[in-house]
Amino acid sequence: MRRWTALTAILATGWTAAALGQALPEPTEWTVGGVKRQAIVLKPERATEQPAPLLFVFHGHGGAMRNTARLGYHKAWPEAIVVCPQGLATVTARDPQGSRPGWQNRKGADGDRDLAFFDAMLKSLRAERKVDDRRIYATGHSNGGGFTYLLWAERGDVLAAVAPSSAGAAALLPATGIKPMPALILGGRTDAVVPFAGQGRSMALVRRINQCGAEGKPWPAAGNLEGTLYPSGVGAPMVTLIHPGGHRFPPEAPALIVRFLKEQVKKEPAPPSG
Repeated sequence: MRRWTALTAILATGWTAAALGQALPEPTEWTVGGVKRQAIVLKPERATEQPAPLLFVFHGHGGAMRNTARLGYHKAWPEAIVVCPQGLATVTARDPQGSRPGWQNRKGADGDRDLAFFDAMLKSLRAERKVDDRRIYATGHSNGGGFTYLLWAERGDVLAAVAPSSAGAAALLPATGIKPMPALILGGRTDAVVPFAGQGRSMALVRRINQCGAEGKPWPAAGNLEGTLYPSGVGAPMVTLIHPGGHRFPPEAPALIVRFLKEQVKKEPAPPSG
C-alpha cells in the first residue's frame, strides 16, 4: 500500500521518481564553443503535452548544480521545468586564480561563454519540450545573481522576470537601453561578501529602470524575511526580500521567489532562439 500511495503522489504531480526522490537525474550535456557544459534539468512529464514555465537557477561562485537542484524550486513549482546549470572555473576578486566555478559578470567577459550556454540550453529545451514563451525566468545567488542581472541586460527580450540574490547589478550599468522587467531582489543586511550598501544601490537602480516609486508597501514574506513591494507604472514591479543575516540563501526563499515569478507573464511570447 505504501508503494502504491507514493506512486500515486508522483503521478499526480507529474514528476518522475528521480526528480522527487533521493536521486537527482543525470546531468544534461551541451557542447558550447567546443566545451562540454552541463545542467540538472528537472521537468514535469506533461511538459511534452502542454506549455510549461521555464526557470533557470544559477549557483554562486564555488557552487554546484546538484546543490542548487536540492533547494526545492521544483517542489515549489511542480508545473515548471527547472534548470540548474553548472558554471566553469571563473576568476573573481575573491578567486584570482579562477579555481572555482562561476559565471561571467559582464558582457564580453570570458568570451561570453555563459550567455552562449544560456542560448544553447534555451534552444534545445524549446525543441525537446513545450516551453511557455511568455513564462521564462532566471534567478541566482551571489555570482549567479550577478549573471541573472546580465541576462536581464542581454536577454531581456526572452525573460518575463528575474530574481537575483545577494548580488550587485553592475551588468545594468549604464542603465540606458535596459528595458523594465519585474524583479525580486533578495539580500542580507550584514552581508560581508557583497556589502548591503552596494546591494541597496542596485535596488535603487532597479527602481529607476522599472519606474517604481520610492515608497513601497508590505509584501507577505516568511521566516525573518521582510518583503516590500514597489509598484511600477509600466508593469514591472520590484519586490525586495531583506533578512538580517549575511551572505546566505534563506531556506524560505525558493517558495517566495516562485510565488513572485508566477505572477509575472510577458504580454508577448519571447522571440525564437537563434
